[in-house]
Amino acid sequence: MQGFANLMWLLSLALIVFSGFALIDAAVRREDAYRAADKKTKPFWLIILGLAFIVNLLFPILSFLPIIGLVATIVYMVDVRPAIRQISGGGGRRGGSSSDGPYGPYNGGR
Repeated sequence: MQGFANLMWLLSLALIVFSGFALIDAAVRREDAYRAADKKTKPFWLIILGLAFIVNLLFPILSFLPIIGLVATIVYMVDVRPAIRQISGGGGRRGGSSSDGPYGPYNGGR
């Protein structure tokens, strides 16, 4: 029984960290990027992710509220965050063009 309790504690901790990361990520993104990506507003996502974080702190993982918070966090991370990163240019490599290879610019064999 102790092993199950430890597993539930680890899952609860993982949910707290995951929702906390999503909340911080949503807080540092620009407000206009949300509107440009057509993904609700920044205050909307801050409220939703803040509630998910608080619910994960207060309720045990086996209740339905943390699962609802997990779904909201997954929606943000899978749908909203990539769209906002694409709009604001916060993805992957910094600088360079899309034709850059691992060793410098690709010139097409010229």
